[in-house]
Amino acid sequence: MASTELRRLAKDFVSVRDLAPADLVALLDLAARLKSERVLRKRAPTAAALAGLHVATLFEKPSLRTRATFEIGVRELGGDILDLPAPFADGVREPLPDVARNLERWADALVVRTYAQSKVTTLAESAPRLHVINALTDEEHPCQALADMLTVREHWENCRGRTIAFIGDGNNTATSLTHAALMLGINVHLAAPEGFELASRIVEDAMRTARDGASVRQFRDPREAVARADAVYTDVWTSMGQETEVEARRKAFEGYMVDERLMALAAERSIFLHCLPAHRGEEVSHEVLDGDRSRVWRQAENRMHAARGAVAWILGQV
Repeated sequence: MASTELRRLAKDFVSVRDLAPADLVALLDLAARLKSERVLRKRAPTAAALAGLHVATLFEKPSLRTRATFEIGVRELGGDILDLPAPFADGVREPLPDVARNLERWADALVVRTYAQSKVTTLAESAPRLHVINALTDEEHPCQALADMLTVREHWENCRGRTIAFIGDGNNTATSLTHAALMLGINVHLAAPEGFELASRIVEDAMRTARDGASVRQFRDPREAVARADAVYTDVWTSMGQETEVEARRKAFEGYMVDERLMALAAERSIFLHCLPAHRGEEVSHEVLDGDRSRVWRQAENRMHAARGAVAWILGQV
């Protein structure tokens, strides 16, 4: 069964804000343990943790890492997974509250990847017995943030006082990253052109759970944000659902590519992060993405362990 720390989770995981800083640390510790035990396969202590439990997935947005890691992760924990058709997420054929009320009678958890955050909260609030996990919305990307924090903890002996520079749009990835990093005592530097900053309300909210003096600074010049940073992170300039803005965004983000010249301004042992998929030659150069400092494939690997940890934790089975 779950430890005292792990039992403090709310019914759902729709935002990093659902966690207290101690909860985040406990969840990351669990993910790290599951990762270390994965080599044991069927002999792992958690190989039957979800035996008899059913996890449904509802992906309105296309997915590689999220789908693969949750499906494989649930099966490795001994659970069964049900992939629901994407149109059920639009709420047209059947209202979302009715979808949730049906699912809670069959499944134990629902993993949702969609556009509006309100869809995830509606599903969670409509079904008191169904545990809902946000696998990505336009507003937040909490499971990615778990993988990000697991990755930097593996690289740094101590996260306190470190700095992550995020170069690009103040999007869902930037939001969840900022919340999670501050909870671990990591400073966040955000660089974006005018009109693409992380909203002040998000920064203020994140500061309420900051630990060890961690803070957020926003910049226009990516060079200032990256100076002496311990990690440099970027994401695509145009997210799913923003396809009509491609050219306007390319123009706005001119000069924000993370290349070797920009990385040279970061700390000597700095690392590069990207949530993927990447647009090579746009927000990041080939040389940086495939270079020695890149940890993007480790991040992708850690999506698996973040997913397994989130499901096992929210269901109280470890």
